[in-house]
Amino acid sequence: VQLQASGGGTVQTGGTLRLSCVASGRTSRTYAMAWFRQAPGKARDFLAAITWSGGTTAYAESVEGRFAISRDDAKNTVYLQTNSLKPEDTAVYYCAVRINQTPFGLAYRGGYDYWGQGTLVTVSS
Repeated sequence: VQLQASGGGTVQTGGTLRLSCVASGRTSRTYAMAWFRQAPGKARDFLAAITWSGGTTAYAESVEGRFAISRDDAKNTVYLQTNSLKPEDTAVYYCAVRINQTPFGLAYRGGYDYWGQGTLVTVSS
């Protein structure tokens, strides 16, 4: 499975961006897709996830109510709508795919099998 993330850029505080992640290759077994982010010098943190069958979603508390994850099955694409952006949202945003359902929650970074290359989001004050 290959993942291509796009949609990052530079916005002012309060701005919005819509990130996209297109999955290609053997995607028929996808269980869930997720977005994480990593700021310089910090760990890669979970943001949001969505299951491919049923569309169950999960969000980190830090972004719930501001960010929204969605999917387009026909395009094998997952989106992250980011609203009311703050300077602390500045990071490289990564998408990831989990192939199989596991006992671990959707926020568990180690449960994801494939990662995209990341797209940079910069929020200026």
